Amino acid sequence: MKLSIEGQHKLTGEIEVNGAKNAALKFMAACLLSKESWTLTNVPEIQDVKMMAELLEEIGVKVTHDQPHVYTLNAQDVKIASLPADKSAKLRASILCVAPLLARFQEASFSYPGGCILGKRPINLFLDSYQALGADWTEHNGTFKVSAKKGLTGNKFVFPIVSHSVTESLIMTAVLAKGETTIINAAMEPEVESLCQWLSSLGAKIKNGGHHTIIIQGVDKIGGGQTAIIPDRIETGTFAVLGSLAADQLLIKNCQPRHLEVFWELLTRAGGDIEVSGDTVLVRQAKTLTAVELRTREYPGFATDLQAPFSVLLTQGKGLSLVHEVIYEGRLFYTDTLNKMGAKIIMADPHRVVIEGPTPLIGKKMESPDIRAGIALVIAALIAEGDSLIDNANQIDRGYENIDQRLRSLGAKIERQE
Repeated sequence: MKLSIEGQHKLTGEIEVNGAKNAALKFMAACLLSKESWTLTNVPEIQDVKMMAELLEEIGVKVTHDQPHVYTLNAQDVKIASLPADKSAKLRASILCVAPLLARFQEASFSYPGGCILGKRPINLFLDSYQALGADWTEHNGTFKVSAKKGLTGNKFVFPIVSHSVTESLIMTAVLAKGETTIINAAMEPEVESLCQWLSSLGAKIKNGGHHTIIIQGVDKIGGGQTAIIPDRIETGTFAVLGSLAADQLLIKNCQPRHLEVFWELLTRAGGDIEVSGDTVLVRQAKTLTAVELRTREYPGFATDLQAPFSVLLTQGKGLSLVHEVIYEGRLFYTDTLNKMGAKIIMADPHRVVIEGPTPLIGKKMESPDIRAGIALVIAALIAEGDSLIDNANQIDRGYENIDQRLRSLGAKIERQE
C-alpha cells in the first residue's frame, strides 16, 4: 500500500478525532474476563482493531460488527486459552489477551507478540507480573505457557519502570484473583484510568490508593454492558501539529484536550497558535516557529507517540532543537528519512537528536517504518515542495482510520495506491 502526496497545499476545515487505539485494543482484550456481552462504541476502524477482532473470534469470542465504530463482544463460549501464533505475530497488543485468559482459566499460551519494527519489545515485565500473582511460565521454541494451578492470589507488585501496557495487563490479571493486589509505580495514562473505570462499573473493585498506586480487591465475576472508547489523544496532537504547519484554520473536534497539557505547553512555546474550548481545539498555521527542547515522558509528560510528528514541526523552527526519546530504543531512526527530504538533523545517540531549522523539505520516495513515524512522514510530505510517495502505508493504517480521505476533506492532495 502506498500514499502519493503532492505537497504545499493549504489546509482548512474540520476534522473529528476517533476513538483511542490504545484504549480500544485493551477493552477488546478485557472482554475475555466476562461471560456477558460487551458493546464498545467509538471504536476506530483501523487495522489493529480488525486484527484483534479476528484473534478473539479464533479463540471463541462472538464478535458482532454491524455498524461502523461499534463492536459487540461475547466471550461466554471461549474454551481455549491459547492465542493463534500467526495473528499474535502481527499484533503487539495480542499479549494483552494473556492476562484475562490467565485470570479466567488459570492458564494461557502465546507466541512472542509482533507488530511493526518497534513491535518486538521485551515482555519480561509481563512475565514478572504473572509470577507476582502466583503463576509460573515456561518457554519452548518461541511459545510461552503461563499457568496458575493453585489459582491467582493478590500481591504487591512494584514496577521498576513505568509501563502502561503491563499496568493494564496486571489490572486484568488481578481483578479475578483472590485477595488484594497493590500496584506501585503504575502508569496513569487516560487509557489506564478509562479501563479501571469501565471494569469498576462491571463489578471490579479498583481504587487509586495514591500517586501511581492502584489497589485491586479480587471479585468472583465481571459483568457486561456498553461504553464508549475515549478520544485518541495521539490523533489530537498529530492533527494539531499538522494544523500548525499547514492550515489556515483547522478545527479539531471530539477530543479531550486535558489529556495533552504538556503537549499544548510545548506547542505554544514553539510558536503554535491554538485555542482550546471544551472538546475542540482551533489551530492556525504558526506565523513563526522556534526551537524547543522535547523530552518524552510517561503520562502526563510528552507522549512518545507524538515525538515523531512534533520533530517534523521542529524542522521548521528557528534555531537548534534537542529531542530526547527516553521511552523506546530506536524510535529516532526515521529522522534519516527527514534528512533525505532536506532536514538538518544530527543523531547524537540512539536516544537524542539535534534538529536545526528552519529548513525547506523536498518531496521524496520513502517507506513508513511504523505507525507514528509513518504519520510524521505524511505531515512532512504535505509541507514539502513537490511530490512524495510513501510505501508500506499499511503501517499508518494500523493507527489512523482512512487518513487519506480525512486529509483530502481538508484540501490535501493525497491518493492511495494499492
